[in-house]
Amino acid sequence: MIQLKTMNESLSNQIQIFKSVFKGREDVFAVRWEKENKSGYMPAYFYDPYMYRAHKIKGGTFQNYKDKTYLKL
Repeated sequence: MIQLKTMNESLSNQIQIFKSVFKGREDVFAVRWEKENKSGYMPAYFYDPYMYRAHKIKGGTFQNYKDKTYLKL
């Protein structure tokens, strides 16, 4: 039991060190995209693909799609 607690504390310390190296937002993370000759990063979102498709059929874009939320890190 004591060994498990020590392992958890060690893991927690390692996570804190890793997070200190990569400063930035903690409420969202990025995903890489590629399309033809372009590529980049964008925030990762949670959304219903069926509702988004209906929105897109009506002429909407992902940028103005309201029913999306950031995925947490």
